[in-house]
Amino acid sequence: MENRKRALGRGLEQLFNSENLDFENFEKQIYETTPRDEIIELNLDEIRPNPHQPRKVFKEDALNELAESIKKNGVFQPIIVKKSIKGYDLVAGERRFRASKIAGLTTIPAIIRDFNEEQMIEIALLENLQRENLNVIEEALAYKAMIEKLSLTQEELSNKVSKSRSHITNILGLLRLPSDIQKMLINNEITMGHARVLSKLENEDKMIEYAKKIVEEKLPVRETEEITNNEERKVKIKKHVKEENNDFKYVEDLLRDKLDTKIKVKDKKVIISFTNVADLNRILEILNVRE
Repeated sequence: MENRKRALGRGLEQLFNSENLDFENFEKQIYETTPRDEIIELNLDEIRPNPHQPRKVFKEDALNELAESIKKNGVFQPIIVKKSIKGYDLVAGERRFRASKIAGLTTIPAIIRDFNEEQMIEIALLENLQRENLNVIEEALAYKAMIEKLSLTQEELSNKVSKSRSHITNILGLLRLPSDIQKMLINNEITMGHARVLSKLENEDKMIEYAKKIVEEKLPVRETEEITNNEERKVKIKKHVKEENNDFKYVEDLLRDKLDTKIKVKDKKVIISFTNVADLNRILEILNVRE
């Protein structure tokens, strides 16, 4: 156990054993507990990207901008790697790694720590999710990989990544969409609200037909819901019955399913939660509220 603590760094074993892993805290703890003489220069050619990295698309402009900064100031923060059979596997810091190559560097400062495969999967996902760098399809694929490789339930995953259960379910539902519609979503031709409506349909040809109609006619989400109402659905819409007591849980459930966010009905008020401005705009679009 003592060897394990030294391999990960003080307190990291506790982070991984907790229900929720905060990536910022994880990285900070490694940097703050690593002596200077343990930060070494590694050849870039000896390092390979994290094989569990969920992000497939890296913004070229942002990488070039970081590369220019590295040319002038060097790599400010070391990357984190683990020893592998052939060289090293990247654990955290892929943008710094890629930008350093663009900048023409041959080495990069690095901290070596020992992680198992499950931790590598978790770290790769959380670095991107908590820094908001994944598109929704990459996010969905990352969730799917985590569920399958770590044997998690959706509830356990929602706790691990600090997302609502309904968010996890809806994001995973996007993987039902044909690849052409997934590309439309990634390219912002259709919104998440549109994609959620389409993902509930049974017939893929119908999904594509409606997706084209959304783009051509610039249909809002509410109208998309209305014109697909009579189509056969893969995911049946749950009908909630009001309970005999005065509990408003059924209203919370209805609104949560509709808006994909936390809802609280209390003291004659409906409280709608959102995570950021983009999420608020998504909710307003579903509600058809416009400036």
